[in-house]
Amino acid sequence: MLQDRRRPGRLTRRSHRGGDLAARDGSVLRVQDDPQQGRALVILPTYDERKTLAEVVERLRRSAPGADVLIVDDASPDGTGEVAEELAAADPRVSVLHRPAKLGLGTAYLAGFERAIAGDYRWAVEMDADGSHLPEELPRLLAAARAGAGLVLGARWVPGGRIVGWPWHRRAISRAGTGVARLALRSGLRDITSGFRVLDTRWIARLDLEQIVAEGYGFQIETAWALERRGARIAEVPITFVERRAGRSKMSVGIVVEALRLVLLWGWRLRFAPGRLPDA
Repeated sequence: MLQDRRRPGRLTRRSHRGGDLAARDGSVLRVQDDPQQGRALVILPTYDERKTLAEVVERLRRSAPGADVLIVDDASPDGTGEVAEELAAADPRVSVLHRPAKLGLGTAYLAGFERAIAGDYRWAVEMDADGSHLPEELPRLLAAARAGAGLVLGARWVPGGRIVGWPWHRRAISRAGTGVARLALRSGLRDITSGFRVLDTRWIARLDLEQIVAEGYGFQIETAWALERRGARIAEVPITFVERRAGRSKMSVGIVVEALRLVLLWGWRLRFAPGRLPDA
């Protein structure tokens, strides 16, 4: 049982559902889902996900049998940590990192990044443990990463991407939030807020993780934008996002406000004080 008590060139963008990836500059990324090109660590932050965790891990192990799974549990009161321990005891490719309190999505992923780098993994995968991100789609994201992308976003707002189970107003809010982030940050990414993604750990190692400030929803924006600014090759792969079937969403007003505040602050600095941009 692992314990954690601390807070841890020009962009080329493309979308992909199958086959080779065509870049804007005419180059092609050859898509071959070859696990021999590097090991992957799937990071699953959890807080009260007892009802869905076992199924998600089972589907992950079936869909991407060569990947390892790290469950980062924030002292879930519903017994998620115990379920995670049972899964780890039954499968050597599953491990658990227990944290003493609810410390936030961003710090959970930072802890996972540290494990991935220390464990010599080539790829770090971010995804939800509530079933919203389909494990069956992970091989396509990994294939795009192995084709040469430093960051692969599982994208909802690209041709072929879709959302299942959201009412129109929730779609509108999500689309508007993505639009605000793109406009404020002058980003070319069409789903910069996506939480289903694959990162090359060599690119993660180039970031100053201590300078990451967002702890919730804004973490996804901050890290994707940091890699975009550094010229990482980024692919956006269409996915199907499915509304959770059990448990409650962890999205709160406070998390949304944090993300909006940071995006507007970074956008202002980008235009008027570029020397004060985050150095991640």
